[in-house]
Amino acid sequence: MAGETVSTQAVGPQLGLTDLAEERVLDDLPVEGELPPWLAGSLLRTGPARWDVGDRSVNHWFDGLAMLHRFTFGAGGVSYANRFLRSRAFEAAEREGRLAYREFATDPCRSAFRRIASVFRPSAELTDNGSVNVHRLGEQWLSLTETPMPVEFDPRTLETLGVGPAPPGHHTTAHPHDDGGELWGHAVRFGARSHYLIYAQRPGERRVVARHAVRRPAYQHSFALTPRHAVLAEGCFVADPLHLALGGRTFAESFTWDPSRGGRLLAFDRATGATAGSWETDPFFCFHHVNAFEDEGDIVVDLLAFDDAAIVGALALGRLRAGEEVPLPELRRFRLRGDGGRVTPERLCDHRFELPVTHYARVNGRRHRWVWGVGASDGWFDEIVKVDVDTGHATTWRQPGAYPGEPVLAARPGGEDEDDGVLLSVVLEPERGASSLVVLDAATLDELARAQVPHHIPFGFHGHFTEEVS
Repeated sequence: MAGETVSTQAVGPQLGLTDLAEERVLDDLPVEGELPPWLAGSLLRTGPARWDVGDRSVNHWFDGLAMLHRFTFGAGGVSYANRFLRSRAFEAAEREGRLAYREFATDPCRSAFRRIASVFRPSAELTDNGSVNVHRLGEQWLSLTETPMPVEFDPRTLETLGVGPAPPGHHTTAHPHDDGGELWGHAVRFGARSHYLIYAQRPGERRVVARHAVRRPAYQHSFALTPRHAVLAEGCFVADPLHLALGGRTFAESFTWDPSRGGRLLAFDRATGATAGSWETDPFFCFHHVNAFEDEGDIVVDLLAFDDAAIVGALALGRLRAGEEVPLPELRRFRLRGDGGRVTPERLCDHRFELPVTHYARVNGRRHRWVWGVGASDGWFDEIVKVDVDTGHATTWRQPGAYPGEPVLAARPGGEDEDDGVLLSVVLEPERGASSLVVLDAATLDELARAQVPHHIPFGFHGHFTEEVS
């Protein structure tokens, strides 16, 4: 689908959907306020930064060419660097002036043969455009998307180092879980008999823990992990693998909303790979799990649920650039009892938000109290939200006319409380025509400091704070 390039003079949130061409290394950003003296390390982020290639635009926010960003803290200051991920997809776009690899909702394939190859042969046409998340595997840092093509990069220079160790399957999560240095993930292998896969990965080693056959696999972006179980949330946005290969549609368009089948949650025993339970629920769609834990024999799963899959189309690039509003999900808790049956979720909070963040190192797989995210009071993400899941109370931070991204938690070393630390959020400031990294007290949401970047940073998705990169 052809599209117009948004002017660099775009105002409001549309500036965050404008291409960024410059790559820079800045040793000392201007800082307002005072950074905590204990804050040392780096925030690493990825996200789309170029949606317009040659004479066309990609179809969807997710499909822009990935750019890495690094904010490094130390001695009371902040340095910054950004660099395009030199993926095969990026190099082909630079060389040929066109999109060459299949993205989430943009497909340059013209023939049925190439489309079949791109679905059933991961090395053929699947993109390695790691625009969704960054994660660590041993000493490697990987930029991830939803194909089994992770790209390794240097966390200090942001130099692209090549394709990293591949997960199994054709479609995989960009939200693996770190469990003692072992990455746990889920994937889908499409075929005449498709399978959900749960896998665990160490440097140089990968094992498939569980397989579950499915006729019409559902789109799944993330999953949950407890000490004993891996939990998949199977919504009603489903694909027929044959149509996926031959239908002449993009990957996203190959999925259809089918509420007649209802929603389902599946749990797998991490030790044996056996199915531990299957629970039916009302139709839903989900991008992000928040957390899961075990409570007196029950599995408790918190996730952000939509009533349908309209959000997928709402995030189309043309609709976002036109200023259309996006729906937001609801924080729901599912208590899974026994080995199956029907489950009715509990709404934990009236305030809706996305891009959830917890104190991952402390609470993942265990009972938690706090979750942070971004909310939208006026059509686009314009506030940071903190939710107490025990009471449902929500606290917000907002800067008029500004648009924050995912609030990544940097926990205070030695801190005793779950919310002892700071939140790091890249905030678009259209009036300045640029972005800032804003540092908030994670407990109170009071602003402590902000480091100003001299250009805008396009809207991205996920990042990772590490004390080991400085």
